[in-house]
Amino acid sequence: MNQTPNVLCFSGHDPSGGAGIQADIETLNSHQCHCCSIITSLTEQDSYNVKKLIPQQADNIRRQAETLFADFEFSAIKIGLIGDVEIILAIHEILTQAPHIPVVFDPVLAAGGGKNMANESLINTIVEQLLPLSTIITPNSSEAIKLAQQKSIDQCGEWLQKHTDYVLITGADEQTEQVVNRLYMPENKQETFTYQRLPHQYHGSGCTLASAIAALLAHDLDPFTAILEAQEFTWNALQDAYQPGQGQHNPNRLFWMEQS
Repeated sequence: MNQTPNVLCFSGHDPSGGAGIQADIETLNSHQCHCCSIITSLTEQDSYNVKKLIPQQADNIRRQAETLFADFEFSAIKIGLIGDVEIILAIHEILTQAPHIPVVFDPVLAAGGGKNMANESLINTIVEQLLPLSTIITPNSSEAIKLAQQKSIDQCGEWLQKHTDYVLITGADEQTEQVVNRLYMPENKQETFTYQRLPHQYHGSGCTLASAIAALLAHDLDPFTAILEAQEFTWNALQDAYQPGQGQHNPNRLFWMEQS
């Protein structure tokens, strides 16, 4: 019997290779997990920005999930780019049939280059249908504000935590000297993590973080430890990032191979 944990990813496809399902696969392989994948949306994008979003058929996503669940036992589920309300509803149905599996949700509402990836209807449906079924969500500060519609980051974190278990609001998109990530947990507990701000713009850092958390949950780490170690992994991948095109840098999710 295979002892490598299986993780199911609902993610978009990035043909430039920096984000989406490719980021998930690289991150999960780096953590000795097997990645099964269901593509939610195709995209037209390069290393600068997303140009077009092409959501897939919700019924196809349902059927793919049904086939996979009949064959695999999953230790975690990771959700990234969605792109369409009907896909949210399909994923909601799938998650309700597997309530014992931890879910990490990276609510991708905009591309790293700035393109909007979610309208008001999609955001409202995320809050209603996916947040209550998620174990950990990992919005950046801009996404947290869009989801919670609150004035401050702390108010957003506290509001979101009432709808899910753990909320990690990342601060890489803020104009601060250091990157400050804020974690909101059950029983009104909070934790702050501070990291050196690195010099480049990065493509796929959020996918890397969420996938690393999912991988560590799949290896039976508790949520707090998984969140802590996933942040360290992501920062190291960003520190060793490379520039495959002419735009943003890609995290090197295999940095540890070069150090060994």
